[in-house]
Amino acid sequence: MNISKLSLALLFSLASQLPTSSLAASPVTLIAPKQVVAGKTQGEWSSAWWQWAHSFDGEDNSPVADKSGDYCHLKQQGPVWFLTGTYSTQRTIRTCTVPKDKYLYFPLINYMVNSHIPGKISCQGVTEAVRESIDGIHMLILEVDGVRATKLEAHRQVSPGCFDAGALTGGRVKLDPAAADGYYVMLKPLSPGKHTINFGGRGNDMSQAVTYTLIVE
Repeated sequence: MNISKLSLALLFSLASQLPTSSLAASPVTLIAPKQVVAGKTQGEWSSAWWQWAHSFDGEDNSPVADKSGDYCHLKQQGPVWFLTGTYSTQRTIRTCTVPKDKYLYFPLINYMVNSHIPGKISCQGVTEAVRESIDGIHMLILEVDGVRATKLEAHRQVSPGCFDAGALTGGRVKLDPAAADGYYVMLKPLSPGKHTINFGGRGNDMSQAVTYTLIVE
């Protein structure tokens, strides 16, 4: 069995300084977790997010491994723009230019379990394994433009059934069956200009702390 994860390290020092008001008070809109966006459920978007994350040849050009945000534009298409965590637990700070009118979708903390050998591990097996990993999450954070979101526990998303996480590698990698679970958020398009997003989560052996400065134009 191969276990893949984007380890997600939390903004502990920042969390104590963030305002406690709801994101609803901000002009930024956090979309309800059950709302369909561009014809997909947010659970389906989680599968698409993992396929995108695994579609890069290596860490040299991966937005996940990127320390600065230089690669944030790679392989982005359609109405939803993916942001990402990191492969490490160190806080990561990125700057990214995003086209206007793009929804933003990203994990506060997430996990994916898959098998390199189809048939050796069942869909039920990988689904149970990934659920157990996410069940231990006990801290989530999202701050947009200085406003902190609440009730993030409602944003847990599970991939609908199993999927091939290597589907976008052109046959180079097959990661099937794969199952994903975690806490993801979808934001409505931001207004043109500069925005700051802090997000992360912690639980079990996973943690994440990420800051994005987004230039929307």
